[in-house]
Amino acid sequence: MEDTELLLKLGNKIRYERVRRHLSQEKLAELANINMRSVSTIECGTTDVKFTTLNKIADALGVELKNLVEFKL
Repeated sequence: MEDTELLLKLGNKIRYERVRRHLSQEKLAELANINMRSVSTIECGTTDVKFTTLNKIADALGVELKNLVEFKL
């Protein structure tokens, strides 16, 4: 899987989990203690995300980190 495709899948998974919990990007950013622009660019798949940031997002969404990075091929 290419990097671009991987980042898009990750961003879509985060967006799905955020919307499922009725959270805005702003609220997710607040809960994860990250910048709202970061949430936006991660969800769009336009930026690589650090492991520590991904862990904060998983915690804020109340999901295990492995659930965010598991993709069906």
